[in-house]
Order: sequence, then C-alpha cells, then structure tokens
Amino acid sequence: MLKLFRREPGFYAKLLSLALPILFQNLITNSLGLVDTFMVGTMGQGPLAGVTLANIPVFVVQLMMFGIQSGSSVLISQYRGKGDLQSINRVMGIGMYAAGAIGLVFALIMGFFPTQFMGLFGSDQAVVATAARYARIVGWSYFFDSFVQVYIGVHRAMGNPNRGLAILGVSMASNTFLNWVFIFGNLGAPRLAEEGAALATLLARVLSCSIAAAWALLDKRFPLNPALLFHPGGEMVRRFVRFSTPVMCNETFWGLGTSLFPTIMGHMDGSEDILAAYAIAGNITNLCTVGVFAISGTAAILIGQEIGSGNTHKVYSLGALLSVLAFLFGLGAGVLFLGALYFLIIPFLYPLFSLSPAAQEICTMMLTIMFCMMPLRSLECTNIVGVLRGGGDVRMATLIDLTPLWVVALPLAVLSGLVFKAGIFWVYLSMMSENLVKAVLGTRRFLSGKWINDVTRPSQQTPV
Repeated sequence: MLKLFRREPGFYAKLLSLALPILFQNLITNSLGLVDTFMVGTMGQGPLAGVTLANIPVFVVQLMMFGIQSGSSVLISQYRGKGDLQSINRVMGIGMYAAGAIGLVFALIMGFFPTQFMGLFGSDQAVVATAARYARIVGWSYFFDSFVQVYIGVHRAMGNPNRGLAILGVSMASNTFLNWVFIFGNLGAPRLAEEGAALATLLARVLSCSIAAAWALLDKRFPLNPALLFHPGGEMVRRFVRFSTPVMCNETFWGLGTSLFPTIMGHMDGSEDILAAYAIAGNITNLCTVGVFAISGTAAILIGQEIGSGNTHKVYSLGALLSVLAFLFGLGAGVLFLGALYFLIIPFLYPLFSLSPAAQEICTMMLTIMFCMMPLRSLECTNIVGVLRGGGDVRMATLIDLTPLWVVALPLAVLSGLVFKAGIFWVYLSMMSENLVKAVLGTRRFLSGKWINDVTRPSQQTPV
C-alpha cells in the first residue's frame, strides 16, 4: 500500500495546484446557492420552499452543463497531453453550440410558461406561485451561464483552473451584493423578495459572460481560432458524439432522476417542512462535498493527460492512488462535518432560518446520513467521474452511474414515500442507497483494467 503513495517528485504539488482551484470554484458556485437560500430564507419558510421548488429544473440544467463540461474534458485533456490546440478549439465550438441551445430552450420555457412548468414539480399552489415568480426571471441567466461554463471547463481540462476561479469569484461577489440590493430593497431599489434573488442571479451571469468573452478574445496562451470554433468539422462532431454525448446524457438523466426526489417530497404530507429542510441540507451538503468533486475533477484531468501523452503504463496505479486518496479524504471530512453539525450548524446556523421544529429535525437527519456516507460517496464519485471517464470509458461509466439511481434508489423512494408513506427518513435512506451500489460496480470495473482508452485516435472504438 505504501508503494502506491510513492510518486515522482512534484506529483503531489501538481495534484494540489489542480485540485485547490477546482475546490474553490466549486465552493464559490455552491456558496451562491447558500447565500440565495439564506437571504430568501430570512423572509419566511414559504419563499424558501418556493425557491427550492424552482431550483429543481435549474439543478437539471446545471447538470446538463456539467455534462457538456465533463464530456468535453474527456477529449480536451487528452488533446492537451498531445499539445493539439486546434482540436481543442473544435471541441470548444461544439460545446458552445450544445450548451447555448440547452440554455436558450430552458430560458424560453421558464420565461413564458413558468406557472405551468413549476406545477409539474409540486402540488401546493402557494409554493408553485412563488416558484413561478422566481423561475420567470432566473431562467434567462442560464443562457448566459452556458457559455461561461463551457469556457471555464475548457481551461480546467487543459490544467488551468485558475481562470474559472477568477471569473466565478467576480460572479459570486456581484451576485451576493445584488441579492442584498434587490431582495431587501436597499440603495433605493424596490424590495423584490424572491424575484430580487432571481434578478441578481441574472445580472451576475451577464457580467461573468462578458468577462469570459473579453478574456477569451485577448488570451494569447490559448488563442481562439474562429474558423475552427464555428465550423468544428464533421470528424470532430462524430468524435464528440461518440465520447462526450454519453457523459452529457449521464449528467442529464442523473439530474432528471435526482430532481424526482424533491418532486416526491413535494407530494408528501408536510411537504413545506420537508422541502425547506431539503433546501438547507442540500446547500450545506454541496458546500461540504466540494472537496470530493475537486478530487474527481482533478483525477479526470490527470488520467486524460497521461493517456494523451502516451504514458498508459502509469494510468492504472494513478487511478488506484486517486481512488484511495478520495476515500481517505471522505472519511476525514465526514468525521469533521459530523462534529460541525452538532457543535456549529445546529446551534448557530439553524436559528438564522425561519424553520419549524419539524423542518429542523428533518434537516439534521438528512445531514447526519449524508456525512456518514461521505467516504463511500467520495470513492465512487472519483472512480466514476474522474478515473473511468478520464480513461475514456464513458459508456460503462454512464451505466454504472445511472443504473443504481433509476433501478434502485428511485423505485425505493417512490415506494417508501408515496406508496407505503413510511416517512422522510426512509425516503432519504432510499436516496442514499445508490452510493453503495455504485461503489461496488465502479470498483469491479476499475479492477478489470478495461477502462483505459485513447479517445483521440481516429480508429478508436467506443469502449464497452
């Protein structure tokens, strides 16, 4: 085991130089959600439940964007290992087209049919009305954000995550300030409540899109080639479809499946308490798992670059090391966050929200289960999203990621929540069951060694 940790000089420094900026990127992104939740939550449990409901489809779209990022990075990281910037321009162009189309469709639906759309995710008319007011505005922000996410993802896959960190830092600062202005009506602005939170998000995304566009045009280290960007070519489109589309579908269907959990909660007795607790627990969980996703993102970059550089003999042991590090990180983080839950979150954070006693109890239950599951979640996430995907094993990674959700977790949640009405504890436990199944299936695939594939070869066949 100790031999596994012995690496060439500079390896761990490189690992940290990639992981820390990605960690801070994820921290900024999820902090925005917590800030929105906190500011809206101070206005009452009703507005908080409404914004939570509206964020169900928003979460799906964010995952689709992450899917485009991750799918593109499968190709980009290996092209970076070969030093092929022209092919990276082509992949970026395809990503821009795909993300822009998704963002536009989402904006049109949310902008013109907000009440009908929100009615699909909840049955409480007051909560649906609040969600529609928020969704009508916030939906347009994701059209602008789609281009930003592709641009950040390209630089992250090339080993330059600091670019995204700077852009997201500006976005967080502006979003937080504009929340304070428009939610509460400061500096002479109208008091817009949940609509103010949506407006702040929209304006912050327009700003970050403008910064990314200016940076891209002036960048000399990675100059844009408009001819390749806007006309990526049929060969690259076919390669993108072969290796990136499964990842995009993975994130899309995982997001759709995951969004059904709060939809199930929205049709349970006491849904307002449950959704409010889920909003708080979800945002805290997202903050506490930024390190997990930083490790998995770093793993995908390192694995892809090693394969692209022709060092396939190093890839298996590298994947094993990254998976072990992820498990150890999840174990330490889970213990730390369990302590923080009972000594910091419950006594100091809960009083800041207008939560009922029932909602507080549900939130504590959810966080306790999540933190206990962190070692397993960290292992399976790094193995599937980082190692297997980075190795080009996109189809099998997709099957391993989606099957436990749709075949195990969702049916159990529906049965426990809507059929047997067993309560939110059993619904949440059902949700977490996918992590165990994914860890087992992912480990078996890793041990087989069949996941190592060079996806940049024209004759490369899709891994199975």
